[in-house]
Amino acid sequence: MFVIGVVVGYLADSTGVIADALDMGTDAVAYALALLAITRGDAFKRNAARWTGVVLIVLGGGIAIETLRRAFVGSEPVGIAMMAYSIVSFAVNLYVLMRLARYRKGEVHLRASYICTRADVIANVAVFLSGAVVAATRFAFADLIVGFAIGIYVLKEALEIMRDANAVGESAETV
Repeated sequence: MFVIGVVVGYLADSTGVIADALDMGTDAVAYALALLAITRGDAFKRNAARWTGVVLIVLGGGIAIETLRRAFVGSEPVGIAMMAYSIVSFAVNLYVLMRLARYRKGEVHLRASYICTRADVIANVAVFLSGAVVAATRFAFADLIVGFAIGIYVLKEALEIMRDANAVGESAETV
């Protein structure tokens, strides 16, 4: 979905789709780190969650900057393409979220994967709605609003993951 999203986002000139796709790329990193951490110790698991947070901070900041750049340069997103991508992406992310739901209160590295996927589902809905606005009204700014909101939401999720990882680290140090 990352590759499909980047291609669709580029062809559709959509900041929202590109932001969503990049977020899915970071999820792949989070899943890989979570899988690596499963058989490792608590310190590795905390660090896997922290690295997930760092990657999300870089991504969220990059998305926000790109959205601001496009606000000045301009863009002409294609609403129908945005909606089509978001429907497929939503189905994939909802399936993954249901599979990860049992880990939402599990170990920190698995919670990080759940949080990332939860953000994707929300982003998919936002991209669909902004695509509908763009398709119906040609109001391109709706795409920029959603792209920026995804960037800010990714930053919020990154901070949640980092706070979670640090809290687990602090409680482990006091034991």
